[in-house]
This record gives sequence, C-alpha cells and structure tokens, in this order.
Amino acid sequence: MIWKMEKINQWKKAAVLVIFAAAFFAGRMAARVERTLRTSPASAEGNWGLSFQQEGEQPVGNATYEELAQYDAWFARDTDEKVLYLTFDCGYENGNTPAILAALKKHGVHATFFAVGNFINDNPELVRQIVAEGHTVGNHTMHHPDMSKISDMASFEKEIKDLESAFREATGQELARYYRPPQGKYSESNLKMAQQLGYQTFFWSLAYVDWYQDDQPSKEEAFDKLLGRIHPGAIVLLHNTSSTNAAILDELLTKWEEMGYTFGTLGELER
Repeated sequence: MIWKMEKINQWKKAAVLVIFAAAFFAGRMAARVERTLRTSPASAEGNWGLSFQQEGEQPVGNATYEELAQYDAWFARDTDEKVLYLTFDCGYENGNTPAILAALKKHGVHATFFAVGNFINDNPELVRQIVAEGHTVGNHTMHHPDMSKISDMASFEKEIKDLESAFREATGQELARYYRPPQGKYSESNLKMAQQLGYQTFFWSLAYVDWYQDDQPSKEEAFDKLLGRIHPGAIVLLHNTSSTNAAILDELLTKWEEMGYTFGTLGELER
C-alpha cells in the first residue's frame, strides 16, 4: 500500500511538472507571437500605409526596407542623417505649380514630380520648365488607374510606356525610371512588373491630406504634420494641386532647414 501511494505521488508530481512546462512554453510562444504581430509589417499588397510610432522618427510601413529592396522599391532611406527627399504627385495643373517651382528654386532644392498623362499633355511648357530647373519627372502612369487590379504585363506596360511617350514628345528626353503607384495601391506582381521594366518604385514615409482642392488644410494643420512628423531619410509626398502647399512651401523649406535638414534626390537611392 505504501509503495502504491509513493507511486501515485510521483505520478502527481510528474503531471504537475508537465502542466507547468506546457504553460511555460505556451506563454513563451504567445509572447513571441505578440512580438511578431507588433513588429512585422503587413504583406506587400493593397494600399500603402504608415504607422507613426513617435514624432521625429521613421514610421512603420506596410513593408520593411528589406522586403521592398527585392523589388527595387523604397519608402524612405534607412539613415540617421537629417536628409529628406521631396516629391510631388501631379495629377493636373490648377495654377499652383509655378509658386512651388519658385520656392524650390529659391532654396536650391531639386524634387521629383510624379506626373500622369494629362498633366504632361496639357502643360508641355510647364513640364519643360520643371526639367530645365533641374527637377526629375517620374512615372505616375498615363491614366492614374488602380494598378493593383492590373494583373497582366501588357496592360501594366501600356500605362507605363504611354506616359514615357508623352514625356518624350513634350521634352525630347527620356523619362526617369521612377514609378509611383497611383493612390498608393499596389500588389507584389505590380512591383515585379515595374522592376522588369527597369523601374524603381517609390512610396513615401510622410504625407498629409492635401489633395482635396475644395477642402484645403490650413497652414497650421499642414505645419503640424509636415514639421512634427519629418524624420531622417524621409521621402515626402506632396501634391502640386494644393494651394496650401504653394502658399507655405517657401516657409516650410526654411523651417526644415532650420531643423538641420538637407535635401537629397531620389537618384541617390538608386540600387
């Protein structure tokens, strides 16, 4: 009887140890999963998005530098250097681009203008001015469609090549092989197709809601976002149609300079 009781007690102790070990490893696994969910980005599909963890620091994007690098794609530069890269999306012209160009010229800043077909076709002289003043024109597609819904290379290539032709006709030059997906909508296959056509894809790490022509942000609202969230290595997206951007750009560039920032070009990021 005593021998049986000792055996039962040993089994109970063993069972307790097994339960404890299972709970311990389950807890470790749960913690690991939680850390993964906190730190891993979303897959390279859908709408480009950002999560700002702390002002003055780079945000977390839908994909990491390493994930984008395999497609020759960027959303920022991985650096502690106070440098930023200024870009404008150009869907059409409503009179604000000349003031933007004047501010850039005053500060000696060279930007990249991601243009769509009608911007180039309707404003060839303005496009030639952009080029003459040392800026770069990139590919924002011919018709600004949701490119993530285009799955075949022929259709994707036509949107890209037609824009190249429009730029060549307007300027006599070749378009830079820089691509920005309209509305930030993309898919992994889109990134691969752009890469196969010799393009680098450029998302962004700082932008704000500046594209509604009839609902423009105030100067204070613009500065709150563009000064508070600027960070080393930022690729900044602004829209040329914004009257707020046209009004504040000179002062904005001055404030960024006072914060110690310099201005690079996307060509410095070429892989």
